[in-house]
Amino acid sequence: MVDLGSGSVREVPDYNLSRFACYLIAQNGDPRKPEIANAQKYFAVQARRQEISTAIAADLERLELRKQTAEEFKALSGAARNAGVHDRMFGVFHDAGYKGMYGGLGRDAIKKQKRIPEKENLMDRMDTTELAANQFRMTQTRDKLAKDKVKDQQAAIRTHENVGKEVRDAIKRIGGTLPEHLPPAEHIKQVEKRVKSIAPKLELEEKDAKGLVGKLEKE
Repeated sequence: MVDLGSGSVREVPDYNLSRFACYLIAQNGDPRKPEIANAQKYFAVQARRQEISTAIAADLERLELRKQTAEEFKALSGAARNAGVHDRMFGVFHDAGYKGMYGGLGRDAIKKQKRIPEKENLMDRMDTTELAANQFRMTQTRDKLAKDKVKDQQAAIRTHENVGKEVRDAIKRIGGTLPEHLPPAEHIKQVEKRVKSIAPKLELEEKDAKGLVGKLEKE
């Protein structure tokens, strides 16, 4: 019931709007009205928050994969030692996996092709897709060395290269981009720095909002 100018009251329909309906009304309303201006600001800031959230989620996924590949590299080195690979041959052993997966390119050749500085760790410049493929190569090699009970250095090196080739063939079969053709990603240290600089908050700073201002409310 609403009050009329004559002092009487009248029943009028009430509507329960969906969030999307509210968004459409706000975006197409007259911004000179305070209610519309505030609503437009709210939805604009929320959209920006979502953009930032999505970007951070991708960063966190890459950071986690980089951590996992580092652990898997250590585990594979241990498996290689158990399979008879001498410490001085570890470089050759790990390079064999790269050569199998990257079409004959070893670590240094991959870095040269991708124009990655010599002093940088190759895996620090891999994106999520490339990291996941290399992690799979390493886990499968480790499992195969154990399953086949490899106890010979040369056999272990061949096993790693063959597994790399199998992973490469799998990428070809599903129509994926071959790893040597993937561009170098932003250095992982920059990603880590960016994630640490963004703390959870309900209000965007000016640099994040890109000119938008407004206090966000809990939903």
